[in-house]
Amino acid sequence: MSSDLQQKLRAGPFVAFDEKECAAIERAIAERRAVRGFETRPVSRELIERILDIAARAPSGTNMQPWRVYVLAGEAKRGLSDAIARERVAPANHREGEYRYYPEKFFEPYLSRRRKIGWDLYGLVGIKRGDDAAMHAQHGKNFDFFGAPIGAIFTIDRRLEIGSWLDYGMFLENVMIAARAHGLETCPQAAFASFHDVVRANLGIDEGEVVVCGMAIGYPDWSAPENKLETTREAAASFTSFRGL
Repeated sequence: MSSDLQQKLRAGPFVAFDEKECAAIERAIAERRAVRGFETRPVSRELIERILDIAARAPSGTNMQPWRVYVLAGEAKRGLSDAIARERVAPANHREGEYRYYPEKFFEPYLSRRRKIGWDLYGLVGIKRGDDAAMHAQHGKNFDFFGAPIGAIFTIDRRLEIGSWLDYGMFLENVMIAARAHGLETCPQAAFASFHDVVRANLGIDEGEVVVCGMAIGYPDWSAPENKLETTREAAASFTSFRGL
């Protein structure tokens, strides 16, 4: 990040936010959603670089900063999408990532939450239960980054441990919130991890890097039915134990 940008963004150390600023920050977090329909309007390299500069202020153990990002647009993005499409030929073509994202078997309350968001999304786009072909096609939109002008692939050094993966999550959240500050929306996409070999070959990524996820970035198309999906969250009281308060 340039020193000029740092000076503009920092009024000084330990400056408290006023009510208006607090409301803006809370809104940026509370209204974040996984957007699955984007305008074709281009996004500049300068803006993406600014967002990543801000996001890189995420904390990491001993300031290791374990993230690496590949930003794709135009033909570079299309090339990766086409390469995955050639490998993804049928619903039965199941692939695994290099790390386990979900439990081997879902259980409550996670199973119910997973089912609800899945059927809420399919209902918005008119997919009926049992229509495997339509589900396969809907899932395939991931690999075109849902039509977003920018696609990003995130990787991490294979030698790093779970602490660095926890740090990585904070970085990814920063990217998504910082994007909102500039009128952009995002969709984090674990789906790309299942095609780690295709991603690595297409982008020339070293075997020493694990493909963590992808992310669609762009200006949202709020007319897309997928973008009417609103997820719920449990209240803090349901998952928090307060002691001494």
